[in-house]
Amino acid sequence: MNAPVAPAHPRPAPPSLGGATLLVAGREITTQLRSKAFLISSALLLLAVLAGIVASSVLADRVQEAVPVAAPTSVAAQVDDLAGIRLVEVADDDAAIAAVRDGSVEAAVLPGTGSALRLVVLQSAPEVVVDALTVRPDVEVLEPARAGDGAVRYVVSLAFGLVFMMAAITFGSTIAQNTVTEKQTRVVEILLSAVPVRALLAGKVLGNSVLALGQIAALSSVAVIGLAVTGRDDVLTLVGAPVAWFVVFFAVGFVLLAAIYAASASLVSRMEDLGAVIQPVTWLTITPYFVVVFFNDNPTVLAVASYVPFSAPVAMPVRLFLGGVGWAEPLISLVLLVACTVAVVMLAARIYERSVLRTGGRVKLGEALRSPAS
Repeated sequence: MNAPVAPAHPRPAPPSLGGATLLVAGREITTQLRSKAFLISSALLLLAVLAGIVASSVLADRVQEAVPVAAPTSVAAQVDDLAGIRLVEVADDDAAIAAVRDGSVEAAVLPGTGSALRLVVLQSAPEVVVDALTVRPDVEVLEPARAGDGAVRYVVSLAFGLVFMMAAITFGSTIAQNTVTEKQTRVVEILLSAVPVRALLAGKVLGNSVLALGQIAALSSVAVIGLAVTGRDDVLTLVGAPVAWFVVFFAVGFVLLAAIYAASASLVSRMEDLGAVIQPVTWLTITPYFVVVFFNDNPTVLAVASYVPFSAPVAMPVRLFLGGVGWAEPLISLVLLVACTVAVVMLAARIYERSVLRTGGRVKLGEALRSPAS
């Protein structure tokens, strides 16, 4: 008699589209986290942000010699011998305030309530004056600085633009390079035998989106700690809401660009050809940076850019920081960005699945759109 045949083990069910996407995303994340180059560059970036905040605080709070301070005769004796202060004695309170307004002195020390004095300044109180007085004075600001004034406007615009550009280019290029490497080494054929092609694309975008948002969260945390330690709570108050909106816009805007990076890279099979196909999306990533840096004082340009999907993730948070934006405007801009992202992701998925298995020469865009899926 023939020996009984052992029952065959049933084949495991293939993962669902969502499960396969998470598998690919996890692979992307763990691969990057195991890369020493990624970890070292991230650590250096965090240190650079912290060092920049500390250095700017030190420079801003540096002790100035002989700060000119106006004081009427009634309180001049209390100010005359204070270290780091050059007394400008005037007739009365009105003359002292006038000296502050015309810029001839940085502050005016006037009689206050009880033993405390009153310090009148144009926009901000010199720390050397506040520290020199025995009792902390009541500070009166004649012309409070606005969020959108001069250097503050430029620095915030630069920060939003630079963070978005660096994160999008760094992780977008990673998606593109991995895509070409997998095609060139035929690893993509092994991957697609286990997961659907759209799960491969979605997983790459999702995994790198998590890494990009994680890096931004780390940068934000370091910046908050640095500002809190250096006593710059005023800056935190100004940028709190715009930063929250920036994170939301970035999350959607990065998916938009990441899908284009992946679709563009799937058109070529050699690393030497990658630069040419991703150049258009690279310019789409760089342009918002130049817009907010060079046109942050142009309300019309910023308003238009805040509704263009590729520049909205940077332009709208900058406008929110500068003020004068209606409550519905960021919501409308976000809806337009989401709608554009959905359309672009669908188009990118069509290109990716029709070209990712094609090797040899560069696949033309029109050919990828017309050809049947792999």
